Amino acid sequence: MIEFKLFFALISYYFVMFATPGPNNAMLTASGIKFGFKRTLPHMFGIPFGHVIQITLVCFGLGALFQKFPVIQFYLKWLCFFYLLYLGWKILGSLSDSNKETGRPLKFYEAALFQFINPKAWVVALTAATAFFPNGENFIIATMFVAGTAPFVCIPSICIWVLFGSSIKLIIKNTKIKKIIEYLLAVLLLITAVIIVID
Repeated sequence: MIEFKLFFALISYYFVMFATPGPNNAMLTASGIKFGFKRTLPHMFGIPFGHVIQITLVCFGLGALFQKFPVIQFYLKWLCFFYLLYLGWKILGSLSDSNKETGRPLKFYEAALFQFINPKAWVVALTAATAFFPNGENFIIATMFVAGTAPFVCIPSICIWVLFGSSIKLIIKNTKIKKIIEYLLAVLLLITAVIIVID
């Protein structure tokens, strides 16, 4: 039987990891600012879907592959690094140019697939599957517990960032302020990318 203290510990861990800054939340904030809350929903729901698949795969032994071949994580870090740089570049000019709508929000499947190059997402999956896996429980039930808890914590945690971004979109109309926000978001993505590589 899964104890309540393990369940509480898993929820607490997920909340800290999902709610704190990282590639997903930086992208969701930018999407909320540029496209609004409603259009960012597929992106927002794609993230926990990708997480569930990740965590399930790790529970079924994929985590051992990372331990055996750490070079895989090295390449994932650099792939994520360049993708975040690309997103930072795309943000510049995208919010302050009100005359044209450029780009589009991430689709559901794109957000889900992004988790597989997101090092923070792998850390979440690996830690959850090792530190919070109830070993005394049936394997399938234990896997469902660890993976199935994730979306219930992830969605409200990341929703905060989308709401923050969409609120900025509604409140701020000044082009100069939007330009400053663009550069701040681009710099935050750059810092996130650098931290991922050097961590």
